Amino acid sequence: MRILVQRVKHARVSVDDQTIAQIGYGLVLLVGVAPSDQEDQARYLAEKIAHLRIFEDQDGKMNRSVLEMKGEVLVVSQFTLFADTRKGRRPSFTGAAPPQIAEPLVSRFATFLTQLGIPTQWGEFGAHMLVEIANDGPVTIFLER
Repeated sequence: MRILVQRVKHARVSVDDQTIAQIGYGLVLLVGVAPSDQEDQARYLAEKIAHLRIFEDQDGKMNRSVLEMKGEVLVVSQFTLFADTRKGRRPSFTGAAPPQIAEPLVSRFATFLTQLGIPTQWGEFGAHMLVEIANDGPVTIFLER
């Protein structure tokens, strides 16, 4: 799994001009799944993200987690994180899992976050989404497992 973590002031996902998910202060997680990814990777990354210290404390140091900040999370499936651009000019996405593997794993990942006590919303798998992100910092971190 590959996850691009963005600390945000707020974020929103729309499909066909309708808002389907919206959060305030917290994290947007763009999640890519490989064909070999398993539930244990999703669980590990959910734990890692829940405790990742990327929010500032009273001294301005990144020392607090989304759990400590009582922040929210927005999960967006993003197969393009597996883009291979080494040949030619058109990306290849053969490294991304097919929908029948990716969709349940992204859903399970979001469920793990919810079970950890983080208010979690998600986009619509396979839909053309408009994702509005107010990146705070900007803080953007890439995780892979």
